[in-house]
Amino acid sequence: MATPAAPGDVPDPDSFADTFSVYEVEVTDENVRYYGEPLDQKEEVIRRLAPRFRQQGYRVTIRRDTGEFVLVATERSLTVDGIPWTNVVLFCATVVTTLFAGARWYGFSALTDPIQLLSAWPFAVSVLGVLAVHELGHYALSRYHSVEASLPYFIPLPNVLGTLGAVIRMRDNIPSRKALFDIGVAGPLAGIAATVVVTAIGVSLPPVTVGPDSLIAEVELGFPLLVQGIAAALGEPLRYSDPGVIVNPVVIGGWVGAFITFLNLLPVGQLDGAHVTRAIVGERIRLVQMVVPLVLFALAGYLVVFAEGRAAPLWILWGILTLVFSRVGNATPVDESSVGRKRQAVAVLTLLVGILCFTPVPIVFTG
Repeated sequence: MATPAAPGDVPDPDSFADTFSVYEVEVTDENVRYYGEPLDQKEEVIRRLAPRFRQQGYRVTIRRDTGEFVLVATERSLTVDGIPWTNVVLFCATVVTTLFAGARWYGFSALTDPIQLLSAWPFAVSVLGVLAVHELGHYALSRYHSVEASLPYFIPLPNVLGTLGAVIRMRDNIPSRKALFDIGVAGPLAGIAATVVVTAIGVSLPPVTVGPDSLIAEVELGFPLLVQGIAAALGEPLRYSDPGVIVNPVVIGGWVGAFITFLNLLPVGQLDGAHVTRAIVGERIRLVQMVVPLVLFALAGYLVVFAEGRAAPLWILWGILTLVFSRVGNATPVDESSVGRKRQAVAVLTLLVGILCFTPVPIVFTG
């Protein structure tokens, strides 16, 4: 039986018949779908075929569709087509939620005086700034390595920070370990640079006074070594003896940057630390990410025994999340060549940065 024909701008099924045996080709507006049978493990099939499709402007995945294997080739695009309304709407919503959160840090009610909400802009800018720089670091290196990625999606949440962070989506085959490393490490390093700047500005600004009824008066932050070091270098305090006096809320942006950097550097699933670790140690990351939840549960146990359980629920939650994340799987680069000594040295530097961003009790609700 003759092999079905494919459009001229994608590889012909005959050219990869030794990797994926095709018995039907379907062309849609979104992609080209090759129905057939993989002749090796899914990851190995992708590794063999991705460079060929990439040369012709496509990325590939393998799916199961109504019991059939489908090799899906989707045209790659490194440009933003039109206005990314989802990104814009989420960003605007996050601006609003961070302004409300900032109002609570500054100690005034935005509900009774909505115009005063705009006075919380320094907090919103500091938090959104470190998040944006972190994600744009990923985006810039994705573009550098010609990997298709989305613009950042900000996540609004009505909590004490006003957000759950931001993410970008990589929708492409990662061409090499080097590309995976660069994309993964760019976010934390860019975010830390922004964190240092925001923290330095924040500790240099005057503290604020909040009333005893303020919800923020019931929140206690633990500052990591990075933030403590910047404050010490500038000769500025992070805590005040006067009741109701707290550090300028811009510093909270630095705290957010450090905390998110530490969490993102956990080597599990699709987190930045997993991309960096996968690029360095290859498939051995499976052993590494088995240890992570055990360490977090052990940390929670330590806090229960020696610190009255302060922040223990947080680390129990993250221990559970890391178990879930590890089941999602890791990014698999096409080219498994070593990243080289320079990138290995950067990985060590990034590990040290992660340690500086860690504090065992990052946040406690004392009310």
